[in-house]
Amino acid sequence: MSEDVFVLVEHHAGAVSDATHELLGMAQGLAAQTGGTVVGCLLGSEARGLADGLAADTVLYVDAPQLEAFVPEAYAAALAALVAERDPRALLIANTTVGMDVAGAVSARTGRPLIAYCSAIGVEDGALVATSQVYGGKLNAEVETDGPAVVSVVGGSAPAATGGSPSVEDVPGPDLSGIHTSFRARVEAESSDVDITAQDILVSVGRGIGGEDNIELAQELADALGATVSGSRPVTDAGWLPKSRQVGKSGRKVKPKLYLACGISGAPEHLEGMGDAELIIAINTDEKAPIFDAAHYGSTIDLFDLLPALTDQVKAVSA
Repeated sequence: MSEDVFVLVEHHAGAVSDATHELLGMAQGLAAQTGGTVVGCLLGSEARGLADGLAADTVLYVDAPQLEAFVPEAYAAALAALVAERDPRALLIANTTVGMDVAGAVSARTGRPLIAYCSAIGVEDGALVATSQVYGGKLNAEVETDGPAVVSVVGGSAPAATGGSPSVEDVPGPDLSGIHTSFRARVEAESSDVDITAQDILVSVGRGIGGEDNIELAQELADALGATVSGSRPVTDAGWLPKSRQVGKSGRKVKPKLYLACGISGAPEHLEGMGDAELIIAINTDEKAPIFDAAHYGSTIDLFDLLPALTDQVKAVSA
Protein backbone atom coordinates (compact mmCIF):
# COMPACT_ATOMS: atom_id res chain seq x y z
CA MET A 1 0.00 0.00 0.00
CA SER A 2 1.30 3.45 -0.93
CA GLU A 3 0.63 6.53 1.18
CA ASP A 4 -0.75 8.49 -1.77
CA VAL A 5 -4.18 10.09 -1.74
CA PHE A 6 -6.18 9.66 -4.94
CA VAL A 7 -8.94 12.06 -6.06
CA LEU A 8 -11.53 11.36 -8.74
CA VAL A 9 -11.60 14.36 -11.09
CA GLU A 10 -15.20 15.13 -12.01
CA HIS A 11 -15.78 17.14 -15.16
CA HIS A 12 -18.69 18.18 -17.31
CA ALA A 13 -18.87 20.06 -20.61
CA GLY A 14 -15.13 20.65 -20.64
CA ALA A 15 -14.83 22.01 -17.11
CA VAL A 16 -13.64 20.46 -13.86
CA SER A 17 -16.25 20.59 -11.09
CA ASP A 18 -15.94 22.82 -8.02
CA ALA A 19 -16.31 19.70 -5.88
CA THR A 20 -13.07 18.32 -7.35
CA HIS A 21 -11.10 21.39 -6.30
CA GLU A 22 -12.48 20.99 -2.76
CA LEU A 23 -11.39 17.35 -2.74
CA LEU A 24 -7.90 18.34 -3.84
CA GLY A 25 -7.74 20.79 -0.94
CA MET A 26 -8.72 18.01 1.48
CA ALA A 27 -6.28 15.60 -0.18
CA GLN A 28 -3.39 18.01 0.32
CA GLY A 29 -4.00 18.08 4.06
CA LEU A 30 -4.36 14.30 4.25
CA ALA A 31 -1.28 13.59 2.13
CA ALA A 32 0.78 15.84 4.39
CA GLN A 33 -0.14 13.48 7.25
CA THR A 34 0.35 10.21 5.38
CA GLY A 35 3.62 11.31 3.78
CA GLY A 36 2.29 10.56 0.31
CA THR A 37 1.38 12.66 -2.72
CA VAL A 38 -1.90 13.92 -4.17
CA VAL A 39 -2.87 12.04 -7.32
CA GLY A 40 -5.76 13.08 -9.56
CA CYS A 41 -7.62 10.37 -11.47
CA LEU A 42 -8.87 11.87 -14.74
CA LEU A 43 -11.11 9.66 -16.88
CA GLY A 44 -12.28 10.81 -20.29
CA SER A 45 -11.81 10.92 -24.03
CA GLU A 46 -9.55 13.61 -25.47
CA ALA A 47 -9.77 15.34 -22.09
CA ARG A 48 -6.09 15.34 -21.11
CA GLY A 49 -6.02 19.14 -21.06
CA LEU A 50 -8.32 19.20 -18.05
CA ALA A 51 -5.31 18.22 -15.91
CA ASP A 52 -3.85 21.71 -16.37
CA GLY A 53 -4.14 23.74 -13.18
CA LEU A 54 -5.23 20.90 -10.92
CA ALA A 55 -3.71 21.16 -7.43
CA ALA A 56 -2.23 17.66 -7.56
CA ASP A 57 1.30 16.31 -7.73
CA THR A 58 0.40 13.85 -10.46
CA VAL A 59 -2.60 13.19 -12.67
CA LEU A 60 -3.27 9.69 -13.98
CA TYR A 61 -5.17 10.02 -17.26
CA VAL A 62 -7.21 7.17 -18.70
CA ASP A 63 -8.49 7.77 -22.23
CA ALA A 64 -11.26 5.67 -23.75
CA PRO A 65 -14.30 6.36 -25.98
CA GLN A 66 -16.56 4.85 -23.31
CA LEU A 67 -15.36 7.54 -20.87
CA GLU A 68 -16.26 10.54 -23.04
CA ALA A 69 -19.46 11.02 -21.06
CA PHE A 70 -20.19 9.82 -17.55
CA VAL A 71 -21.29 6.18 -17.58
CA PRO A 72 -21.21 4.72 -14.05
CA GLU A 73 -20.27 1.21 -15.14
CA ALA A 74 -17.33 2.40 -17.25
CA TYR A 75 -16.12 4.89 -14.63
CA ALA A 76 -16.25 2.30 -11.85
CA ALA A 77 -14.30 -0.24 -13.92
CA ALA A 78 -11.59 2.23 -14.93
CA LEU A 79 -11.24 3.74 -11.47
CA ALA A 80 -11.18 0.36 -9.73
CA ALA A 81 -8.39 -0.75 -12.07
CA LEU A 82 -6.32 2.30 -11.12
CA VAL A 83 -6.86 1.69 -7.42
CA ALA A 84 -6.01 -2.01 -7.68
CA GLU A 85 -2.80 -1.27 -9.57
CA ARG A 86 -1.51 1.72 -7.57
CA ASP A 87 -2.93 0.80 -4.12
CA PRO A 88 -3.42 4.31 -2.63
CA ARG A 89 -4.02 4.94 1.07
CA ALA A 90 -7.30 6.67 0.28
CA LEU A 91 -9.48 7.44 -2.71
CA LEU A 92 -11.54 10.62 -2.29
CA ILE A 93 -14.74 10.95 -4.31
CA ALA A 94 -17.17 13.86 -4.10
CA ASN A 95 -20.56 12.95 -2.64
CA THR A 96 -22.32 14.15 -5.80
CA THR A 97 -24.66 12.30 -8.13
CA VAL A 98 -21.55 11.06 -9.94
CA GLY A 99 -19.79 10.07 -6.73
CA MET A 100 -22.80 8.26 -5.31
CA ASP A 101 -22.92 6.11 -8.44
CA VAL A 102 -19.20 5.35 -8.43
CA ALA A 103 -18.02 5.16 -4.80
CA GLY A 104 -19.98 2.07 -3.78
CA ALA A 105 -19.12 0.25 -6.99
CA VAL A 106 -15.38 0.92 -6.60
CA SER A 107 -15.56 -0.17 -2.96
CA ALA A 108 -17.19 -3.46 -3.99
CA ARG A 109 -14.80 -4.08 -6.88
CA THR A 110 -11.66 -3.45 -4.81
CA GLY A 111 -12.77 -4.84 -1.45
CA ARG A 112 -12.02 -1.55 0.30
CA PRO A 113 -14.40 -0.12 2.90
CA LEU A 114 -16.49 2.89 1.91
CA ILE A 115 -16.66 5.81 4.33
CA ALA A 116 -19.67 7.83 3.15
CA TYR A 117 -20.84 11.39 3.88
CA CYS A 118 -17.38 12.33 5.13
CA SER A 119 -16.83 15.91 6.32
CA ALA A 120 -13.29 15.56 7.74
CA ILE A 121 -10.45 13.05 7.59
CA GLY A 122 -7.01 12.71 9.10
CA VAL A 123 -4.44 10.27 10.47
CA GLU A 124 -4.26 9.25 14.13
CA ASP A 125 -1.75 6.65 15.36
CA GLY A 126 -1.27 5.46 11.80
CA ALA A 127 -4.99 4.91 11.11
CA LEU A 128 -7.35 6.89 8.91
CA VAL A 129 -9.97 8.60 11.06
CA ALA A 130 -12.93 10.21 9.33
CA THR A 131 -15.99 12.11 10.49
CA SER A 132 -19.18 11.00 8.73
CA GLN A 133 -22.58 12.66 8.82
CA VAL A 134 -25.47 10.33 9.64
CA TYR A 135 -29.24 10.76 10.04
CA GLY A 136 -29.34 13.60 7.55
CA GLY A 137 -26.50 15.46 9.24
CA LYS A 138 -28.05 15.39 12.71
CA LEU A 139 -25.19 13.27 14.08
CA ASN A 140 -21.48 12.95 13.35
CA ALA A 141 -19.87 9.52 13.59
CA GLU A 142 -16.12 8.96 13.88
CA VAL A 143 -14.90 6.10 11.71
CA GLU A 144 -11.45 4.50 11.86
CA THR A 145 -9.74 2.13 9.45
CA ASP A 146 -6.18 0.81 9.46
CA GLY A 147 -6.21 -0.14 5.80
CA PRO A 148 -6.93 1.75 2.57
CA ALA A 149 -10.43 3.14 2.02
CA VAL A 150 -12.79 4.76 -0.45
CA VAL A 151 -14.14 8.02 0.97
CA SER A 152 -17.11 10.00 -0.37
CA VAL A 153 -16.87 13.61 0.79
CA VAL A 154 -19.71 16.04 1.43
CA GLY A 155 -19.43 19.31 -0.48
CA GLY A 156 -18.00 22.30 1.38
CA SER A 157 -15.89 20.16 3.71
CA ALA A 158 -12.58 21.74 2.63
CA PRO A 159 -11.39 24.93 0.94
CA ALA A 160 -10.87 24.58 -2.79
CA ALA A 161 -7.30 24.21 -4.02
CA THR A 162 -6.35 25.43 -7.51
CA GLY A 163 -3.37 26.55 -9.50
CA GLY A 164 -1.21 23.44 -9.59
CA SER A 165 1.13 22.18 -12.29
CA PRO A 166 0.89 18.40 -12.05
CA SER A 167 2.77 15.92 -14.16
CA VAL A 168 0.40 13.87 -16.32
CA GLU A 169 0.82 10.14 -16.81
CA ASP A 170 -1.15 8.36 -19.52
CA VAL A 171 -2.39 5.08 -18.08
CA PRO A 172 -3.89 2.27 -20.18
CA GLY A 173 -7.36 1.50 -18.91
CA PRO A 174 -9.13 -1.86 -18.68
CA ASP A 175 -11.03 -3.30 -21.63
CA LEU A 176 -14.34 -1.47 -21.58
CA SER A 177 -15.73 -2.95 -24.78
CA GLY A 178 -17.91 -5.37 -22.84
CA ILE A 179 -19.72 -2.93 -20.55
CA HIS A 180 -23.49 -3.25 -20.62
CA THR A 181 -24.43 0.44 -20.56
CA SER A 182 -23.67 3.27 -22.94
CA PHE A 183 -24.34 6.98 -23.18
CA ARG A 184 -27.04 7.90 -25.68
CA ALA A 185 -27.74 11.62 -25.33
CA ARG A 186 -27.86 14.48 -22.88
CA VAL A 187 -31.12 16.40 -22.69
CA GLU A 188 -30.80 19.85 -21.16
CA ALA A 189 -33.86 21.28 -19.46
CA GLU A 190 -35.41 24.24 -21.25
CA SER A 191 -36.18 27.05 -18.89
CA SER A 192 -36.88 30.75 -19.19
CA ASP A 193 -36.81 31.05 -15.41
CA VAL A 194 -34.31 33.15 -13.48
CA ASP A 195 -30.83 31.68 -12.98
CA ILE A 196 -30.49 31.29 -9.20
CA THR A 197 -26.73 30.72 -9.51
CA ALA A 198 -26.32 34.33 -10.67
CA GLN A 199 -28.29 35.99 -7.83
CA ASP A 200 -26.71 38.03 -5.04
CA ILE A 201 -29.54 37.40 -2.57
CA LEU A 202 -31.68 34.28 -2.22
CA VAL A 203 -34.65 33.81 0.09
CA SER A 204 -34.84 30.03 0.21
CA VAL A 205 -37.75 28.06 1.63
CA GLY A 206 -37.95 24.49 2.91
CA ARG A 207 -40.59 22.08 4.09
CA GLY A 208 -41.26 24.40 7.06
CA ILE A 209 -43.04 26.86 4.78
CA GLY A 210 -46.01 24.51 5.04
CA GLY A 211 -47.54 24.81 1.60
CA GLU A 212 -47.47 26.54 -1.77
CA ASP A 213 -49.77 29.37 -0.66
CA ASN A 214 -47.30 30.36 2.07
CA ILE A 215 -44.45 30.93 -0.40
CA GLU A 216 -46.03 34.33 -0.95
CA LEU A 217 -44.52 35.35 2.43
CA ALA A 218 -41.04 34.59 1.13
CA GLN A 219 -41.78 36.28 -2.20
CA GLU A 220 -42.85 39.49 -0.46
CA LEU A 221 -39.58 39.56 1.50
CA ALA A 222 -37.61 38.77 -1.65
CA ASP A 223 -39.32 41.60 -3.52
CA ALA A 224 -38.45 44.02 -0.74
CA LEU A 225 -34.81 42.88 -0.77
CA GLY A 226 -34.49 42.75 -4.53
CA ALA A 227 -33.89 39.01 -4.15
CA THR A 228 -35.06 35.75 -5.71
CA VAL A 229 -36.99 32.92 -4.05
CA SER A 230 -35.41 29.46 -4.16
CA GLY A 231 -36.09 26.24 -2.28
CA SER A 232 -34.97 22.88 -1.02
CA ARG A 233 -35.78 19.58 -2.73
CA PRO A 234 -38.98 18.82 -0.75
CA VAL A 235 -40.40 22.13 -1.96
CA THR A 236 -39.65 21.52 -5.64
CA ASP A 237 -40.67 17.85 -5.41
CA ALA A 238 -44.04 19.03 -4.11
CA GLY A 239 -44.37 21.39 -7.07
CA TRP A 240 -44.45 24.53 -4.93
CA LEU A 241 -41.49 25.94 -6.89
CA PRO A 242 -40.08 24.94 -10.30
CA LYS A 243 -37.08 22.60 -10.40
CA SER A 244 -34.94 25.46 -11.71
CA ARG A 245 -35.22 27.04 -8.24
CA GLN A 246 -33.92 23.98 -6.34
CA VAL A 247 -30.74 24.44 -4.29
CA GLY A 248 -28.71 21.37 -3.42
CA LYS A 249 -26.80 18.39 -4.70
CA SER A 250 -29.57 17.36 -7.09
CA GLY A 251 -30.39 20.99 -7.90
CA ARG A 252 -28.14 24.02 -8.34
CA LYS A 253 -25.05 25.05 -6.41
CA VAL A 254 -25.26 28.72 -5.44
CA LYS A 255 -22.85 31.25 -3.93
CA PRO A 256 -24.91 34.37 -3.18
CA LYS A 257 -23.79 37.24 -0.98
CA LEU A 258 -26.79 36.51 1.28
CA TYR A 259 -28.65 33.22 1.70
CA LEU A 260 -31.74 33.40 3.91
CA ALA A 261 -32.84 29.85 4.77
CA CYS A 262 -36.46 29.73 5.92
CA GLY A 263 -37.81 26.50 7.36
CA ILE A 264 -34.89 24.47 5.96
CA SER A 265 -33.51 21.73 8.22
CA GLY A 266 -30.09 21.61 6.60
CA ALA A 267 -29.62 18.10 5.19
CA PRO A 268 -26.12 17.44 3.77
CA GLU A 269 -27.52 17.41 0.24
CA HIS A 270 -28.83 20.95 0.69
CA LEU A 271 -25.75 22.27 2.48
CA GLU A 272 -23.67 21.04 -0.43
CA GLY A 273 -25.53 23.45 -2.68
CA MET A 274 -25.34 26.64 -0.57
CA GLY A 275 -22.48 26.21 1.91
CA ASP A 276 -20.26 28.67 0.05
CA ALA A 277 -22.65 31.63 0.46
CA GLU A 278 -20.92 34.69 1.92
CA LEU A 279 -23.59 35.18 4.60
CA ILE A 280 -26.07 32.54 5.74
CA ILE A 281 -29.04 33.41 7.96
CA ALA A 282 -31.23 30.55 9.14
CA ILE A 283 -34.80 30.65 10.45
CA ASN A 284 -36.01 27.40 12.02
CA THR A 285 -38.01 26.69 15.16
CA ASP A 286 -35.89 23.58 15.79
CA GLU A 287 -32.83 24.89 17.60
CA LYS A 288 -31.01 21.62 16.88
CA ALA A 289 -31.54 21.79 13.11
CA PRO A 290 -28.25 21.15 11.21
CA ILE A 291 -28.72 24.37 9.23
CA PHE A 292 -27.56 26.31 12.29
CA ASP A 293 -24.15 24.62 12.09
CA ALA A 294 -23.64 26.25 8.68
CA ALA A 295 -25.35 29.58 9.44
CA HIS A 296 -23.57 32.76 10.46
CA TYR A 297 -26.74 34.02 12.15
CA GLY A 298 -29.94 32.25 13.10
CA SER A 299 -33.35 32.62 14.69
CA THR A 300 -35.80 30.14 16.17
CA ILE A 301 -38.73 32.55 15.81
CA ASP A 302 -41.60 31.08 13.81
CA LEU A 303 -41.05 32.09 10.17
CA PHE A 304 -44.74 32.97 9.83
CA ASP A 305 -44.18 35.70 12.41
CA LEU A 306 -40.65 36.70 11.40
CA LEU A 307 -40.91 36.96 7.61
CA PRO A 308 -43.73 39.57 7.60
CA ALA A 309 -41.87 41.56 10.28
CA LEU A 310 -38.66 41.47 8.25
CA THR A 311 -40.54 42.54 5.12
CA ASP A 312 -42.02 45.52 6.95
CA GLN A 313 -38.61 46.55 8.31
CA VAL A 314 -36.93 46.31 4.90
CA LYS A 315 -39.70 48.36 3.30
CA ALA A 316 -39.41 50.96 6.06
CA VAL A 317 -35.67 51.31 5.56
CA SER A 318 -36.06 51.49 1.76
CA ALA A 319 -38.81 54.09 1.87
